[in-house]
Amino acid sequence: MRRTLLAASFLVCSVASAKPLVSMEKARAIALAKAPGSITSAEYEKEHGTWLYSFDIRGDDRQITEVHVDASTGAILSVEIESPEKERAERRKKH
Repeated sequence: MRRTLLAASFLVCSVASAKPLVSMEKARAIALAKAPGSITSAEYEKEHGTWLYSFDIRGDDRQITEVHVDASTGAILSVEIESPEKERAERRKKH
């Protein structure tokens, strides 16, 4: 019985840590300050052990910039210009 309770407590703690400290709205503002434009895609996901927000932002030049924002700190983790090929591959993967 004692082992079961310990396992259940650990599971609750693990799930609770997935709750972001930075809101989606705040993360959007951070991403748009780095890469102005229109957000075409927004996700909350875990990558390489880190919970983050991932935004695809279409700029005035029609290029898509992917910005990752740390969900715990609000720090920008990466900024990457997506090629049209990568963008198409991501769309196919999601559908």
